[in-house]
Amino acid sequence: MRNQIALSLAVLLAFAAGCSLFEPSPSARLEKLVESHFDSVLELNPTFATALGDHRYDDRLANDIGPEHRRESLALAERSLAAAREIPRDALSGQDLLSYDAFVLQLELAIEGASHPQHLLPISQMFSTPNYFAQMGSGASVHPFRSVQDYDNFRARMGDFSTWVDQAIANLREGMERGIVHPRVVVEKALPQIEAHAGEDLSQSIFRRPLAKLPEGLSGEEASALTQRYEASIREIAAPAYARLRDFIRGEYLPAARQTVGLGELPGGQGWYAFRLRETTTMGLSADEIHELGLREVERIRAELRGLAAELGAPGELPAFYESLRGDSRFHFESEEALLEAYRSLEKRVDAELPKLFRRIPEAQFEIRPVEAFRAASHAAASYMRPAPDGSRPGIFYVNTYDLAARPSYQVEAIYLHEAMPGHHFQIALAQEVKGLPRFRRYGGNTAYIEGWGLYAETLGAELGMFRDPYQRIGALVNEMWRACRLVVDTGLHAQGWSRERAMDYMLANAPLSRTDVVAEVERYIAMPSQAVAYKIGQLKFSELRQRAADALGPRFDLRDFHAALLEDGPLPLAVLESKLEDWIRARSS
Repeated sequence: MRNQIALSLAVLLAFAAGCSLFEPSPSARLEKLVESHFDSVLELNPTFATALGDHRYDDRLANDIGPEHRRESLALAERSLAAAREIPRDALSGQDLLSYDAFVLQLELAIEGASHPQHLLPISQMFSTPNYFAQMGSGASVHPFRSVQDYDNFRARMGDFSTWVDQAIANLREGMERGIVHPRVVVEKALPQIEAHAGEDLSQSIFRRPLAKLPEGLSGEEASALTQRYEASIREIAAPAYARLRDFIRGEYLPAARQTVGLGELPGGQGWYAFRLRETTTMGLSADEIHELGLREVERIRAELRGLAAELGAPGELPAFYESLRGDSRFHFESEEALLEAYRSLEKRVDAELPKLFRRIPEAQFEIRPVEAFRAASHAAASYMRPAPDGSRPGIFYVNTYDLAARPSYQVEAIYLHEAMPGHHFQIALAQEVKGLPRFRRYGGNTAYIEGWGLYAETLGAELGMFRDPYQRIGALVNEMWRACRLVVDTGLHAQGWSRERAMDYMLANAPLSRTDVVAEVERYIAMPSQAVAYKIGQLKFSELRQRAADALGPRFDLRDFHAALLEDGPLPLAVLESKLEDWIRARSS
């Protein structure tokens, strides 16, 4: 009875003080906020939902460059940031504090990003909606084609894509009026990619591929009806949308494209580029600081390459050694299949060594595929697409088989480590499989962490039994030099007024990449300012944290534990990751 009276008095006092014993804790409020926010993000970005195995919005494609979508996205970010700031940060700890800091930074960057007119530059030869939509429509990407409803859903997405194209044309016209247009070289490389899907002869259309394997159990009449309405949507909606975009770009936009290539040349471009550097690196480094860092890294790696070249009997200046590598047919693949098989042959070899460096191995599988022909000429040497979290779709390691002479065999081991295991597939699949993390941490991420991990994974080659062939060691150093050059070239292009030709000359002088690769790389940096900078920034931070932990812990340092600390909290902004690792080191030092 006495306990009941005390409890009643406590409740009365709590209400008298204007609060409730049942008010959610800061931790519970944060969890509810980030999950509610993520649900709204999925609804606003239906193809992202599809990629994660959430099929509620499979009949939609967001008009993400339209004014309504941009207003809704900005309003969501502002509401969520205001709600986050009402949660007392000093009342949080552990995973909650990591989530809070990562979430707030993500929202701050989203809000700042909305002030820059990226929507006026909606097409490029890289990762633009027209290219991604064609990948989806191939039947070998994120959109499922297992049921009749799946086909009808994609037909609905064709309608939304048509709307997106009309918005893109309107935005590009607005950009022309405001002097915010793409460099001519970007437009020239994007145009043939769009033309590939705009022809009147649709017999070879990538969008017809799902019709080669219709859902099981359909009668002949049902299969015929599905085929007819699906082909009608391609003929009447998708292909005409690509044709409208092609005709506008060819007839109006290309003549208005600019001869300059740097983002800094546009109105407000210097501030825009400074923001892009913050967004992709999650660090506060200026363009000048990154440029100087790149120059130092290039000199360091050049010394290592010079020493290794001397070991191989090629003393002297590196440009001559690079030319000998470019022209050496020993390193050329004779066929696309030979190149693909070189990568596939590494899987068992690497997998056998992974337990030496990692305590946990992801369960998700991945496939190795060639880059689709329509985008291969402008694509990077390799890329990766995440698996579906529910296991319905494997990860995809794309290998570019265009111009085989530009794909030297001595780079295969390093690229495999970067894209597959223990690189992108390992990191992304593992994050998705960690239970208990908020979804925005399991499925999100930032460029510096994700690409930084990929490049750091390359540095683990020797510890994984790779690089036994000295030319594979050359390949690993070439890859690192390539990423160091990006720091110099990207900032040179967008902050210092470099020309495309100067950027290409710098790349060719400092790395034995083929001219095909260098052209694609430099034009990628032009189309995607700052994205390529993040690789080296992230890798340097991972390597620095590893050395800091090893120095502090001495004989107690275990690389497997360190990698778990890096990976098993999901992809974090670098500053948040660094703070977390400092706490991790202190806890093990005491």
